[in-house]
Amino acid sequence: MELDWVYLLPFTVLLVVCGYLLTRNEDDYYRKISISSIPLGFFSPIFLSFLFRRISSSDFIKTIYDRYATDRVVGMSDSQGRVFMLLDPELIKTVAIKNFDHFTDRRPSFWNANAKNPKTVMNRTLFTLAGDNWRNMRATLSPAFTGSKMRLMFQLVLECCETMVRHYREKLNSLDSREFEMKDIFSRFSNDVIATCAFGIKVDSLKYPHNDFYINGKKITHFQRLSVLLRLVAISSFPKITDILGVEIVDRAQLKYISELIMNAVETKTAKNIDRPDMIHLLIEARKGILKNQQDSEYNDGFAVVQESDVGQIQNSFKMTDLDMVAQCLIFLFAGFDTVSTCLTFLVYELTINTDIQQKLYEEVEQTAKQLDGFPLNYEVLQKMKYMDMCVSESLRLWPPIAMVDRLCVQNYRVDDGQLQFTIEKGTGVSIPIYGLHRDSRYFPDPERFDPERFSDDNKADINMGAYVPFGVGPRNCIGSRFALMEVKAIVFHMLLNFSFERTNKTPVPMRLMRGTISVTSERDVTVALKLRK
Repeated sequence: MELDWVYLLPFTVLLVVCGYLLTRNEDDYYRKISISSIPLGFFSPIFLSFLFRRISSSDFIKTIYDRYATDRVVGMSDSQGRVFMLLDPELIKTVAIKNFDHFTDRRPSFWNANAKNPKTVMNRTLFTLAGDNWRNMRATLSPAFTGSKMRLMFQLVLECCETMVRHYREKLNSLDSREFEMKDIFSRFSNDVIATCAFGIKVDSLKYPHNDFYINGKKITHFQRLSVLLRLVAISSFPKITDILGVEIVDRAQLKYISELIMNAVETKTAKNIDRPDMIHLLIEARKGILKNQQDSEYNDGFAVVQESDVGQIQNSFKMTDLDMVAQCLIFLFAGFDTVSTCLTFLVYELTINTDIQQKLYEEVEQTAKQLDGFPLNYEVLQKMKYMDMCVSESLRLWPPIAMVDRLCVQNYRVDDGQLQFTIEKGTGVSIPIYGLHRDSRYFPDPERFDPERFSDDNKADINMGAYVPFGVGPRNCIGSRFALMEVKAIVFHMLLNFSFERTNKTPVPMRLMRGTISVTSERDVTVALKLRK
């Protein structure tokens, strides 16, 4: 049963008061170091517009970005302290890549960075770990996400694609076309991929829409619930008390469900010596210390794929516990459930309203299918589809699933490049406005237009890689970029081979984003008609 908003009010008031006390003098600080700042930070009109659901998080970020477009960095403050928003691609690369050792951690948001409770899960995930703990886990998990491992796992993704296409062919049956809501379709598809690839179980969320894995996964990733918001405020305001009580943003019932699912899978695989190329199997290998990095030079995984840094290449003797395994599978669910379905929803939307681009991509899909000569799609062939990669790369530019990423300064860092001279002090936040960078006409001419040709062989060399960061930047980038791109391309291939995407009077044109949410989400249902190809 959800809690009433009245119980959240005292905590919200306390948070607002603390935010004001922490930020009221920050403007003077930024002025002294010759950095522009957002007046009153936490209480700025821009922030309040987002807080009261008048604009989306993406529009919030872009408003700030556009207002200070001539600056290379802008200062702001929130309830956690100072934040430097980096607006210059070269400065971003300097901070996030060249001087990564000063910015190794993320700013705590939905977890307690100083948690001591040995039973808490969220502070054990690769996303939330800090310092050497993060380095050890990244190096341990990195071999699980190489191109060679994706090739082995591709068959599991392929089965989900074929199941989905078969389901909608049966739905249409003798009908010429029928309308469907894309976010729901792709949420269920992503759920089934995560279930089979990460947890080692097979579910069909289209045929059985109320299966336990989908219901629990949807609840885990639904951050707008009042009970979750209440816990977020409590973790932020009373970290020591919530740590003692073991409070986390994930419901205990869902944590219990996921933990039992993983431990049962580990026990079964170990007892029966099952060699199935899913994440559970790879984690078991990692725990045994037999999961090794392999060279992937033979794979061209796509323009948007991020490359593993030296951190991920270092072999270590880190011992993974049962709770560590649960945490990594949980973050896999967090990262894959919503972001992949968001990417697919916006990509199909753009293909629907840009029929010439859809047709060109279909022609590549059709030609590829002919070359396969009746054999199933495979990982190597998928990676050779140039126009597919161009379309996916452009969709990630125009509609990045994550609008902004951040870092935490772990040791004082001096910026002194002739134009800027200031110190980012230990404990200060640094943010990278992905949505603003991706829609800056200086780096992407006519930025509001969906144009895959930006990523053609002739043009992609001109792209500033400090301004194109859909999977983050630096050693702390998204470890699962290969997996996400493989999943997106595979299902788009199968859908376009069987259906065309048709615009209806319910298709939201122009696209407007939902207000007051952190994720990049359409304000209205993205309804598209699927039409069977003859």
